[in-house]
Amino acid sequence: MSLDNHGNASPRIATGTASLKIGFVLLDRFTLTAFSTFIDAIRLAADRGGRSRQIHCAWSIMGTGPVRSSCGLRVDPDEPLLHPDRFDYIAVCGGNGYEHRNLSRESAAFLNEADRLGVHLIGVCTGTFALAEAGLLDGHRACVHWNVLDAFQQAYPSVRAYSDQLFIESGSRITCAGSLGGGDLALFLISRHCSPEKAQQAARHMLLQGPRPADYPQPHFLAELGGAADPVVRRVALLMEQSMNEFRPITWFAERAGVSVRQLERRFKQTLGLSPAAMFRRLRLDYAAFLLRRTEMPVLEIAIDCGFVDSAHMARDFRAYFNATPTRYRVEARADVLHPA
Repeated sequence: MSLDNHGNASPRIATGTASLKIGFVLLDRFTLTAFSTFIDAIRLAADRGGRSRQIHCAWSIMGTGPVRSSCGLRVDPDEPLLHPDRFDYIAVCGGNGYEHRNLSRESAAFLNEADRLGVHLIGVCTGTFALAEAGLLDGHRACVHWNVLDAFQQAYPSVRAYSDQLFIESGSRITCAGSLGGGDLALFLISRHCSPEKAQQAARHMLLQGPRPADYPQPHFLAELGGAADPVVRRVALLMEQSMNEFRPITWFAERAGVSVRQLERRFKQTLGLSPAAMFRRLRLDYAAFLLRRTEMPVLEIAIDCGFVDSAHMARDFRAYFNATPTRYRVEARADVLHPA
């Protein structure tokens, strides 16, 4: 283990004595949040007081050349693609470059060699696309972010993909939706390989109460579309998901889908049996119900976050949809959790 001028262990080389050893492969335009929350949890669990020495956990950032994150930050990997048997896991971190299939031949061969040697593989954010591209998700379940579920299913129809939780472990594969879920996955691995106390230590440093479980739901509701095949309906529903915090007129969605309002109304009716306006209202109310169950946010704050003018506006629609006021819904939903029948 090499030391710097202050006597601290170099954070560049994964050591053989650590309980958890991870090699990171960053793809061009990788998502900085998913990678940084993942590796920072590992770093904080590796040593006491956030000193970053690779004692309990170790890591290497590998690659064949410099890459940029989706926000433009340039990263020069510390190492080339080291021999896979140095690691417990190889984590591939992707982001906005997934549409360009930006996994190099060298990286694909490296991942297949890691698999042959029994090293577990992790897809972080759209790093899951790269694992599928390398043929390494056949026969496995995969977790992807709800925002790219359609794109993944279209590109890799033979892989069973889900967007109803934060991460999925399927044999020697772990796939993570990304974003802040990267930190939850890291805490899960720390708890498994080091100790729950180490995981809690890292969580405290990150100002978190603790890790969310793998099956904690992604806050989205596209599952309601079922097997709807109409690409315009799916595209508009995705835009609705991304716009739940502000009210958008249906003309706005029609323009972005390249169809008239009348065409959009007809396609929604044929595919889902309801109008685009009803669908948008349902999504916003379902999101409000999610926040009522899962957070301590005041009702007014939830109403604004879900695109309603005020709490009275939301309460009127909420009661018509759920047959309960938001406050009553929150109380009864929590009572069901605490005292199941």
